[in-house]
Amino acid sequence: MKQEILITLDANEKQVAILQDGRLEEFYIERAGEPRMFGNIYKGRVKSVVPGIGAAFVDLGTKKDGFLYVTDALKSPLDLETEYGESPETSSEADTRWKRIDEVLKVGQEVIVQVVKEPIRNKGPRLTTHFSFPARYLVMMPGAEKVGVSRRIDDRLEREKIRKALAEIEKPKGAGFIVRTAGEGKGVKEFHRDIRYLAAVWDRVQKEIKRRKGPCVIHRDADLVERVIRDYLTEEATAIVVDHPELFHRARRFCQVYVPGQKVDLRHYRDRTPLFEKYSIEKEVERTFQKNVVLKSGGHIVIEQTEGLVAIDVNTGKFTGRRNLEETVYQTNIEAAWEVARQLRLRDAGGIIIIDFIDMERANHRRELFRVFKEAVKKDRAKTNIVQMSELGLVEMTRQRMRPSLESAVYETCAYCEGKGMVKSATTMAIQTVKEIRKSIGTARSKILNVYVHPRVTERLLHQEKKAVQSIERNTQSRIFIFAEPSLHLEDVNITFVK
Repeated sequence: MKQEILITLDANEKQVAILQDGRLEEFYIERAGEPRMFGNIYKGRVKSVVPGIGAAFVDLGTKKDGFLYVTDALKSPLDLETEYGESPETSSEADTRWKRIDEVLKVGQEVIVQVVKEPIRNKGPRLTTHFSFPARYLVMMPGAEKVGVSRRIDDRLEREKIRKALAEIEKPKGAGFIVRTAGEGKGVKEFHRDIRYLAAVWDRVQKEIKRRKGPCVIHRDADLVERVIRDYLTEEATAIVVDHPELFHRARRFCQVYVPGQKVDLRHYRDRTPLFEKYSIEKEVERTFQKNVVLKSGGHIVIEQTEGLVAIDVNTGKFTGRRNLEETVYQTNIEAAWEVARQLRLRDAGGIIIIDFIDMERANHRRELFRVFKEAVKKDRAKTNIVQMSELGLVEMTRQRMRPSLESAVYETCAYCEGKGMVKSATTMAIQTVKEIRKSIGTARSKILNVYVHPRVTERLLHQEKKAVQSIERNTQSRIFIFAEPSLHLEDVNITFVK
């Protein structure tokens, strides 16, 4: 499978598109004015402790305070070994079961924390004291001396081979490691390189913790370009195309340090045609924000983001099939399963997700659909949990939410509809205007008034509601003049009295 990573910078916004066989699979943006917090380490100060929710609010020196649950705040891995003489896995489980947050943290106390979830809407960042530092093949966890292997590497012999390779390498004391999915098939050389890199990072962090006074940032995770190269670069036909000279040189330096000796297909794009336009990415990204996603067969899926969950509905649309209804529905559902998984990655949707596939009568079709959907979701780097299909034919799942969705990063709530996605109709506004005229005349001295409304509302008032307006004039001995004002919003009504 051919993979391409496209990186562009325009108007202080970095954009990264990841293509597989020419098709957009993932998309990320990072803006200069909106710094990323996930993975950063801070020396914070406890601002308040709330036993009712089992959490403390921590001043990080940023706009929003972070919150730290008692399960994440028992003890920092920095103190764990000296205080308890055991790994975080055993101590956390034993002690947090009975501990209250006000027994663990006090107002004014300094605490070293890492951000594990970005601020979302009114919520501040979620914090932990159990740090992790990712490299290409390994994740380092100071304070936990165990070695683990990603669950996605399911071959037993490969897992044993990896553990044997790690056992041959001298590792920093007081640190554990998890082998990432990318570590499959790798050996001592690659793991040793990652361990050296991670040990150096952790050494710098410890020095900064001793040197600096909080609240302040101690360590920043890699920026978007470096993270993408770190997480997505493979030996399998991966090309990195960058259109900005500074980003190109930064990417080249990072590759030289991070994957020394590996030949990387890194290209500096210099054509006049914008990079994303050349690869037809802009239109694909715009479609990512639409509710309706058309399938190749003619069916479509509808994606609705609400406050509490993401609802996805699958429809056959124009697809009529060739044999019978059951086969038509089955084919549409299978195609939709792959597309839903892709859309969740593209939109970076998180939280609870409910998918309403089209009802199927045959049990083997339902089983196969569920199997295909689980296979499609395997490509997702975010943690997912899929529940068996319900009796109503719904598939329920959760997807790890570490940062705001792509939609919420690009769009803001409509000032007119306040997120409802609807405005009042011209008919409703005409009736409401009549009521407001009647109310205004009752308390006014002048009996001559001008009413300014949207042209569509004007049309309705001068025709369908004409008798209602004339009735008010007769009953109140007033004169009412209706004016169309194109600059007004459909729901705006301006009434002025003439002296």
